[in-house]
Amino acid sequence: MSTPTSELPPLMAHLMELKKRLTIAILAYILGVMVLMNYSDVVFAFISSPIRAALPPGTPLIFLNAPDVFFTYLKIALVLSLFATAPITFYQLWAFVAPGLYKNERRAFLGYFLSSLFLMIAGASFAFFVVFPLIFQFFLGFSTDLIQAMPAIKEYLTLVLKLLFAFGMSFQIPIIIMLLVRLDLVDIASLKDKRRYVIVWAFIFAAVLTPPDIISQTLLALPMLMLYELGIIVAKMSGGDVKGDKAADKKVDKAKEESL
Repeated sequence: MSTPTSELPPLMAHLMELKKRLTIAILAYILGVMVLMNYSDVVFAFISSPIRAALPPGTPLIFLNAPDVFFTYLKIALVLSLFATAPITFYQLWAFVAPGLYKNERRAFLGYFLSSLFLMIAGASFAFFVVFPLIFQFFLGFSTDLIQAMPAIKEYLTLVLKLLFAFGMSFQIPIIIMLLVRLDLVDIASLKDKRRYVIVWAFIFAAVLTPPDIISQTLLALPMLMLYELGIIVAKMSGGDVKGDKAADKKVDKAKEESL
């Protein structure tokens, strides 16, 4: 006979609660994959629209190995299920974490989560509707009567998911900056001083995550730099400038002591 959760030691009760929440989230995800596998062809038709628009009319997308189509559809279902079951997963996470948070911490947690979700969708949308048409027109513009493009679906999906992830994560920069400032790990003055390093690392990061063309690299690096500045502005508006001013005052006081 199983012991009621309320009679277990606190640590074991938390672990049992965590196991329950994880089990529900995983089962919902697996069910989502099984259902969404039936709609993977419709989703692929949508996400392949940028490259099909850049190809000559009637040009097909091909697969080189027999299992490629199956694994392409499976990968789409695996990724899509993450987003489709995200409300269930988030609720399970919230139900586990919320009882241990104060009211203001719960409000902050929800605010950061919703802001992060919005920025991720914004980044992926920017990649899909702005970057993809430009880079595919650039790549396919080298086709001639002798050399024709016939993209493979496996490689195309890998590239699309990689770019969507890169842009979605890069748009998290304001949230990361706000958290760092809120936790007093950095201050506004320090963030401003590191601008020149951020510019270099933004282009390095973009070069690693994007295809070897200047268009996609620039279209990833420039939003990262703008979002870095936006993060500084938002952090300053939310009170981060106070911490920055204190750090600046300490530097001034230290300089005065050294001069004396």
